[in-house]
Amino acid sequence: MDPMAGLENAPMSEKLFAYILVNYRWVFVLLFLLPLSLLYDAFFYVRNKIIFRLRSAPRQHDARVKDVQRQITAWAASGGRQKLCTARPGWQNMSFRRGKYKKTHYNVNVNLIDILEVNPNSRTVRCEPMVSMGQLTATLLPLGWTIPIVPELDDLTVGGLVMGTGVETSSHAHGLFQHICESYELVLADGSVVTCSATENSDLFYAVPWSYGTLGFLVSATIRLIPAHSFVRLTYIPCHSLEELSKTFADESAKREENDFVEGLVYSAESGVVMVGKSTNQADPDRINRIGDYWKPWFFKHVERFLKTGGGVEFIPTRHYYHRHSRSIFWQMQDIVPFGNHPIFRYLLGWAVPPKVSLMKLTQGETVKKMYETHQIIQDMLVPITDLAGAIKVFHREINMYPLWLCPFYLPDNPGMLRPRDDRSQMYVDIGAYGAPKNPEYKAEATTRRLEAYVREVRGFQMLYADTFMTESEFEAMFDHRLYDRLRDKLARTKDAFPRVYDKINRSARD
Repeated sequence: MDPMAGLENAPMSEKLFAYILVNYRWVFVLLFLLPLSLLYDAFFYVRNKIIFRLRSAPRQHDARVKDVQRQITAWAASGGRQKLCTARPGWQNMSFRRGKYKKTHYNVNVNLIDILEVNPNSRTVRCEPMVSMGQLTATLLPLGWTIPIVPELDDLTVGGLVMGTGVETSSHAHGLFQHICESYELVLADGSVVTCSATENSDLFYAVPWSYGTLGFLVSATIRLIPAHSFVRLTYIPCHSLEELSKTFADESAKREENDFVEGLVYSAESGVVMVGKSTNQADPDRINRIGDYWKPWFFKHVERFLKTGGGVEFIPTRHYYHRHSRSIFWQMQDIVPFGNHPIFRYLLGWAVPPKVSLMKLTQGETVKKMYETHQIIQDMLVPITDLAGAIKVFHREINMYPLWLCPFYLPDNPGMLRPRDDRSQMYVDIGAYGAPKNPEYKAEATTRRLEAYVREVRGFQMLYADTFMTESEFEAMFDHRLYDRLRDKLARTKDAFPRVYDKINRSARD
């Protein structure tokens, strides 16, 4: 596919500028974005360490929540004609898309970025919504704790994983991120502060996940803790047919007690590697692989080798495993810095990778933004695991792009937006597609709509961070809105204060 398509009639100066941005963006990334990303990370690393050591965040939390309440009171006093949303700029989130609703809604500053408490007695950690996964693992692992599900990209936040969703290779045992949360604290549209859990305000507790900030502002979440181990014993199982891949993946995912982690990378329509992990404190010194070290090959390239070598077993330090896809942003870095996995680059500059997604969004400009919109696909589709082989065939036909990420998750039959097929708890799989499709017939809207139609047909779901081209009726057919609608009717001022989920996530609501 030609990323310059669509510019045939543009002035020569615009064509030249677009060509440079598309083909030599790596120069800008190396000279500007990498140093800026390093300074950004260093500042917040030191800042977060100091705040946690001084234990000042819990004292400041109440004042910050009161400030959110004050802003809502001011909104109401002004007439409350605009819908509410957070003031967090669209470029700061992990999605490559930006919501244009920020320009027309009343922006409320919810600047809550700290870990409030680690409680070994109750085995919980209480976090503010902008706490990132990198921040959380850096704090918890030295204390001997972790959370059951750690989505691997460092900059994913608790708030995004609650209000949207979070999945990881331990999800076959623990479910989605929402299923490891014990309680939420929210500021509602009438300015009140409410805590909800499975036993207190349970309707709200089950309605919050996937609500995308349309029921209230999340100001803290209490998450379950489990003891951390030093290593993950990772077994690589190469598969050389679609039947073998789908069966192996489903069989290993079903071993919820035996396997702590299950993941798949699909490299072609007929080949892939299934990875099975077990947490341990013992490791064979000769088979320890610190995959997070900056000079190491990108993880997806490392895994691909096992298709030829016949599989193997390694012991990976736990934090390295958690963030194994961070350095290469899964495999999107190869489109940003094409030579980024070359040994010379890794040894010289691998320590500075990756640039922050938020900064790339902030500086991408209209040409690069249009290129992503028309020539890149970034989607996670969630389908019953029994439909995995059929889904891979559909993805191959529609986009013909590899690798694809496979992540299993257990979906219990709880109230809320996600109700499993046949209303019974069952195993699903997240199929992640990130990059430039190789199908020459790929058209962003038409292709995505066909994928969405297939997912609806098998009673699956689409993650909401990416482009959604469904109509509102199609969206409501995919997600169960009964509890959500009941809460919007029940909670004071909610329907006037917040848009519906569809109004925030559909393609026309995004730049």
